[in-house]
Amino acid sequence: MLTIDKIIDNVETVMIGKRKEIKLSLVALLAGGHVLLEDVPGVGKTVFVRAMAKTIGGSFKRIQFTPDLLPSDVTGVAIYNQKTQLFEFKAGPIIANVVLADEINRTSPKTQSALLEALEEGNVTVDGETMNIHAPFFVLATQNPIEYAGTFPLPEAQLDRFLIKINLGYPSVKEELELLNRVEKEHPIHSITNVIELEEVITLQKVARNIYINEAVKTYIVNLIHATRMSKAIELGASPRATIALMRASQANALINGKDFVTPDDVKEIASSVLSHRIRLTNESLVKEKKVEEVIEGILAHIRVPVMDKKDNFK
Repeated sequence: MLTIDKIIDNVETVMIGKRKEIKLSLVALLAGGHVLLEDVPGVGKTVFVRAMAKTIGGSFKRIQFTPDLLPSDVTGVAIYNQKTQLFEFKAGPIIANVVLADEINRTSPKTQSALLEALEEGNVTVDGETMNIHAPFFVLATQNPIEYAGTFPLPEAQLDRFLIKINLGYPSVKEELELLNRVEKEHPIHSITNVIELEEVITLQKVARNIYINEAVKTYIVNLIHATRMSKAIELGASPRATIALMRASQANALINGKDFVTPDDVKEIASSVLSHRIRLTNESLVKEKKVEEVIEGILAHIRVPVMDKKDNFK
């Protein structure tokens, strides 16, 4: 789709050589989900989020998570107005179209849990009052996987709220040289503008939700999820929420790939990104230095793939 290509091209002016990762973030956005960016410091996680926010427009807020951050610092607080003699709600930074939750594992579990309602239901509750967050609502959280001092690892319940996990990785020599050339005089993040309006994003989300998915492909998704629960290499398999997430992400991926129906290839392409943070390996697998992505790839290789005999008829 032309609009999708414009979005990817715009973000890629800042994030050189990260077309796959940009596409994955778009899958999450169009599926109505959220992204967990996990990688070492300095690879551009924060810049990546800022570029996404500028590209789709709308309001953007950043939350720098620290050990002393309170839940009300995230959701907002009701303040008494002496003139009106009423409590007025002062919105927290979570109420925005695009939210950067920076270093989310550096804050306490109590503050981390303040995100759960917003991530799952798209609203916040303060002093018994529930307020909706206007769509589109897109949270991109970052965390450093190698520095554990003073951190609070995200529990499985919160990890499960993120539709997709993305690792940016280091650039190649050629890409890093191009990066130096682009930032030599001014960082390109300061010059990019939005290429799509919020109303268009909402429309694309509705289109993605209505992408056709055959019963055979649904069965394929369910079989993949059940295989994670049966694998001897996995201690904690994917949940039913993961099943729904994989279906929604596959629909969005099909749309981005220019299709009006989901194929098994659309599922396989994003399965690892949807499932890797929802699965916990056994101690034996960890001792053998197995990676969760490798285990998922092994499952994908052993599950029967539906064969298409017509445009949207699989068996």
